[in-house]
Amino acid sequence: MSQHAWPETEPTEVHATAGDARLAVDLNGGGLRALTVGAWDVLDGYAPGEVPSGRRGGVLLPWPNRIRDGRWTWQGHDLQLDIASTSKPTAIHGLVSAQPWRVLHSEADRVTVGTVVEKRSGYPFRLAAAIDYALSPDRLESTVRVRNAGDEPAPFGVGLHPYLAVGGSEDGDVGTAELELPARTLLVVDGDGLPTGERRPFDGAVGRIGGRSFDDPLTDLVRDDDGWARVRLRGPAGAVELAVDASWPWLQVYSGDTLPVGQRRRSLAVEPMTCPPNAFADAVDLVVLEPGEDWSGTWTLSWSAGE
Repeated sequence: MSQHAWPETEPTEVHATAGDARLAVDLNGGGLRALTVGAWDVLDGYAPGEVPSGRRGGVLLPWPNRIRDGRWTWQGHDLQLDIASTSKPTAIHGLVSAQPWRVLHSEADRVTVGTVVEKRSGYPFRLAAAIDYALSPDRLESTVRVRNAGDEPAPFGVGLHPYLAVGGSEDGDVGTAELELPARTLLVVDGDGLPTGERRPFDGAVGRIGGRSFDDPLTDLVRDDDGWARVRLRGPAGAVELAVDASWPWLQVYSGDTLPVGQRRRSLAVEPMTCPPNAFADAVDLVVLEPGEDWSGTWTLSWSAGE
C-alpha cells in the first residue's frame, strides 16, 4: 500500500429503488438526501456531497431541536453541550448530522444504516442507532432504532428533518400548497426557538398556506383509529402524507423563511420528534433506556401525483 494514500473524497451514499421511486441515503449523517418519483422531487433534498442548509433530511440524535445555552442537568451532574454560536447560544439538532454511518443491510428496495453515538463531556452516554428504510412505488417506511450501548441509564430524544415538496421551485411557492396538521396544541417559542412556558390551542385545518409562516413545535396529536397521526400536504405536483406512530408525540413544522435565498419557502419541513425544544433542560418527554434496552419509532411518507 502506498505511503502517500489519500482518503476517499467522493460522496458516499446508498440507494433503493421501487418502480419509479428512487431513494438516496447520505452516509454522512444517515439522512434522506433525495427521494424522487419520476421527475417529481418528493423531498426537497440536496446534491451529492453537499453540506445541506436547514438540516435537510437530517437525523437529529440524541436530541432534536434546541437546548438553551447547551446546558442541562442529569442525576445531579451539570452538563455542557457545544453551542451553535455566541450569537445563538443553543445546542442544536444532536450529534450525528455530520457523523459517518455505514450500511448494515441493503436490498434493491430497502436499506439499513447505522452509527454509534460515543460518550463525550456534554453527553456521557453511548447509543447504537440504526434506521431501516423500506421503499415501495408510492410509499417510504422508516423505522428508527436506538439501543443503550453503555452501562448506565441513557436519556435521549430523536427527530427527523424531511422537507416535503409538492411542486414548488421558487422562493415562496409553498404558499400555494394546502396543509392539514393533526395537532391540537402549540408550544410557544421565542425568537431563538426555545419554549416560553406557554402552550396554546392550535387549529390544524390550515388550508392554503399563503403567507403564513411556521416554525412551530406541535403536540397533542390527533390520531386515527390505528394510532397514527397524519400530516397532509397538497400542491401542483401532487399530494404527500407523512404519518407517525405513537412513538412520536411531537411535530415541528417549518416553512423555511430563514433559509438562504433560492431555498426559502419552496417546501415545508415536517419533523417527527420524540420531545420538544429544550427537552434535556426541561426534562420533558425524554426517553430513558436502561443498559441494553431498545427503543424504536416508525414514520411513513406516501405520495400520489397530481392530475
